[in-house]
Amino acid sequence: MKTQALVLSALSYGDRQLIVDLFSREAGRQSFIVQLAAGRKGKMRKMLFQPLMLLDVDFTQRPTRTLQRFSEVSISRPWLTLCADPIKIQLVFFVAELLRYATRDEQQPQSLFDYVVDSMQWLDTATEGYANFHLVFMMRLTRFIGFFPNVEGGAEGDCFDLRNGRFCTSAPIHPDFLQPVEAGRIHTLMRLNYATMHLYRMSRQDRQRIADVILHYYAIHVPLFPELRSFDVLKEVMGAVVEKPSEVPSTDS
Repeated sequence: MKTQALVLSALSYGDRQLIVDLFSREAGRQSFIVQLAAGRKGKMRKMLFQPLMLLDVDFTQRPTRTLQRFSEVSISRPWLTLCADPIKIQLVFFVAELLRYATRDEQQPQSLFDYVVDSMQWLDTATEGYANFHLVFMMRLTRFIGFFPNVEGGAEGDCFDLRNGRFCTSAPIHPDFLQPVEAGRIHTLMRLNYATMHLYRMSRQDRQRIADVILHYYAIHVPLFPELRSFDVLKEVMGAVVEKPSEVPSTDS
């Protein structure tokens, strides 16, 4: 099988082996055992398996094997800035870890794969205005993995039920909901996209709170979804980002 694939993680196994977890366009999640090259001329080098590296892979899928083996592997498209810019590096680590847990049971990978690749291509070429990238990425990812929130309706004073992903006129009996002040920002959040997100200024506290809520939403809907280790580092990095003033009101409004 020949397909494109994104690297989600690579763990050392023994002296010169890696266990590599990929998300492929044609076969979804796949895990591989990789024998690293001993010399400089070998093809299987560790640099191929950095987080979210976009690869061209060829392998024979063997359902009885937990770990597959590559026939061929090469970089499909080298990223220009994702491996060099400190902020983008942390965004890459975060997205890779998010996908590692959120896509475990994905059965229709093509549209999801294309969404992730398109998103990373946008980030790779962006020179500014990407401080809210992770927020937009997470919210739009829910459309592909089955729990995109229903934001139709919703009047002033409504709560937002995180378990059912919809507005409600009164607080539900469970604790997983947003009070009216925060629920009222859902429509603004859902309007954000990569092209326009820089127009919405957010304080460090706003950005962290929104990310916390979205990750809690994931934890409700994705079985065994953990606390992401990369998130703490990302919060520190994104907290230092200073955005340019905008004529569009802040999300505090």
